[in-house]
Amino acid sequence: MSNGKIAIVTGGSRGIGRSAVLCLARRGVRSIFTYNANRAEADKVVALAAEAGARAIALQLDTGHVGAFDGFAGHVRAALAELGAERFDYLVNNAGISSGASLETITEAEMDALYSVHFKGVLFLTQKLLPLIDDGGRIVNISSGLARFAMPNRIGYGPIKAAVEALTRSMAVELGPRRIAVNVVAPGAIATDFSGGIVRDNPQVNKAVADHTALGRVGVPDDVGPVIAALLSDDFGWVNAQRIEVAGGVHI
Repeated sequence: MSNGKIAIVTGGSRGIGRSAVLCLARRGVRSIFTYNANRAEADKVVALAAEAGARAIALQLDTGHVGAFDGFAGHVRAALAELGAERFDYLVNNAGISSGASLETITEAEMDALYSVHFKGVLFLTQKLLPLIDDGGRIVNISSGLARFAMPNRIGYGPIKAAVEALTRSMAVELGPRRIAVNVVAPGAIATDFSGGIVRDNPQVNKAVADHTALGRVGVPDDVGPVIAALLSDDFGWVNAQRIEVAGGVHI
């Protein structure tokens, strides 16, 4: 049974985004979520959300292509109409790409791609959707533990996620008059297909992460999705402009 709330989740066809959509569905929150290329996986999420108790609609979007956002906003309006609504309540800026580049190897094109997806995409998609989000709504941006600590071969990814955290605080200030709270969730290393599945599929990497995590294992998407869903709820209504690391105590 729907509770009337609607979320938009970018990158909702896999990993953390998929977990967030399904956790929201279990809370009765309907979703409009984006996928980049894999329509089959997106369709699976739609079906699983329905089983969990809420409608989900999948829309294609490359969040690194700001020029597509006008058209996407039109698709969102159509999807909202399909859900019997004119506005939505929650925005989760989750879509992302990885980078394993070092200071010596990173290229301008790779840095531009990270900037386009993780920073420009978050900034301008939020801007584009502001007329459609209800006053009193909530936004969650996704950062990374790598915004707090440094590791080799993350010279582009970590710093750009730190920029997302600064962006989150600025958004919270500017959207305060509309009572829209903006927070950031910073996952640690999660066992997904991200970064080519290296944390999930490489035993050495998996063990190295677990050895540096207080709770003794790597994370999984369902460690993070419920936190995102909870942060969007009224239970966290007075939490604003905060960074919540969901990493099991890595590199404390």
